[in-house]
Amino acid sequence: MSTPQPAQIKVFTFKDGLLARLAHDLRLSLGRFEIRREGTALSGRFWPDTLRVDGVVGKDGRVDVDGLSAGDKAKIQRNITDEILLTARHPEVTFAGALTPGGLLDGRLNMLGKTAPVRAPVRVEGDRLRAEFTLVPSQWGIAPYKALAGAIKLQDRIVVSLDLPADPTSGGETTPDPCTWTGA
Repeated sequence: MSTPQPAQIKVFTFKDGLLARLAHDLRLSLGRFEIRREGTALSGRFWPDTLRVDGVVGKDGRVDVDGLSAGDKAKIQRNITDEILLTARHPEVTFAGALTPGGLLDGRLNMLGKTAPVRAPVRVEGDRLRAEFTLVPSQWGIAPYKALAGAIKLQDRIVVSLDLPADPTSGGETTPDPCTWTGA
């Protein structure tokens, strides 16, 4: 029997601007999080200072982990934590919501002291639960990151991908009630 894959949260950013060809679409991984389900109620705690740059996403959707130097990755991570998400003042992001009978994740995400709705379909794929949704950072007062006077910037959207074991305790196909998924 193989070891079940751990819970994962991936974040995708998208380049924009006049000089976008000089920039990169990126995939990041969130290192520390907790998602709890009890019945249909869902809650989550996420620590954005644990976001790490995995690499550059190519046109084919593959991630090139060597597409950026270690120094560039560190600089991007500092920009995210210090300039964009202000993690020194807002160290935690929270979610409160529910799973609807139609298999939708429906709730409210609190980030940087502001709350906005989040809704996404949840799929069961084998022994995994998956959801993918788009967030518009300006809903939380986050302006798109800009460089070179705006000639390079990020789009005002990110895609968040959740990939969770159906059973966080044993890797099986059923989800116990209550249950908690963590990343650490």
